[in-house]
Amino acid sequence: MEMRNLGSSGLVVSAIGMGCMPLSVPENRPTENDAIGVIHQAIEVGINFFDTADAYCQNQSEIGHNERLIGKALAKLDAATRSHVVVATKAGLVRPDGRWEPDGRPVHIKARCEEALKNLGVDAIDLYQFHRPDPRVPFIESVGAFKELQEAGKIKHIGLSNVTVLEIELAQSLAKIVSVQNEFSRKTRKAERDGVLDYTRKHNMAFLPWSPLGGIKAAKGLAAAEPMIETIAVHHRVSPQQVVLKWMLLLASHIIPIPGASRKESVVSSAAAINIQFKLEEFETLNALTL
Repeated sequence: MEMRNLGSSGLVVSAIGMGCMPLSVPENRPTENDAIGVIHQAIEVGINFFDTADAYCQNQSEIGHNERLIGKALAKLDAATRSHVVVATKAGLVRPDGRWEPDGRPVHIKARCEEALKNLGVDAIDLYQFHRPDPRVPFIESVGAFKELQEAGKIKHIGLSNVTVLEIELAQSLAKIVSVQNEFSRKTRKAERDGVLDYTRKHNMAFLPWSPLGGIKAAKGLAAAEPMIETIAVHHRVSPQQVVLKWMLLLASHIIPIPGASRKESVVSSAAAINIQFKLEEFETLNALTL
């Protein structure tokens, strides 16, 4: 597995991480034992970076479900293996009746951090991310809560999610930001157009694309949406999903995609994308095309 710097944090993580949301949010989510097995399979194939959130659950009554799954999976590892695992979680969203609603109040963020520490079974969170700005709360007040948690030793590093360049700059005026997690895929390349991708590169922040496959899970769906992906996949004898992940890795060295997975086969496939050897013209063709 190729390794990459998690921005300026000093942490080194797998170039492809695992988005853990599919283990908790869908109605047909895997059993707890199966979910833990998926996490362990990811570690076996070289993935050491796991992205979660307290809001990755089906409704507010089970808030923290995904964090607890990861905590249980980590507790089963030997100390040496556990020491290499990096977990990123988030606060700032709530799930009333299954909806996704922002809550950027400092009191909420601090309370959720306390629960996340218990859920994950850690003394300090590796990367704590503000999930989404709350229009009812001044952005700088929300970020200030993360800064206070860092100063208290409860979180090691601060990240942002679903933000603009202006919001990143505002956060930086108060705290060191090591990562930004925005949506980015073949069909959603807004992060290139609005400057977030380039800004994070210039300021030594990791860029963590959520939904890197654009929500198109089936191989035939990706191929139908963009036939060139299918052509390249057939040539290299890989899946269209693997082609997309490799393209993303080659696009910039600070990009760390976090494809979601709910099956062992998915994490094995994602990790194997590292080994694809694109020709320059294949990469340039993909980079020039958008859905």
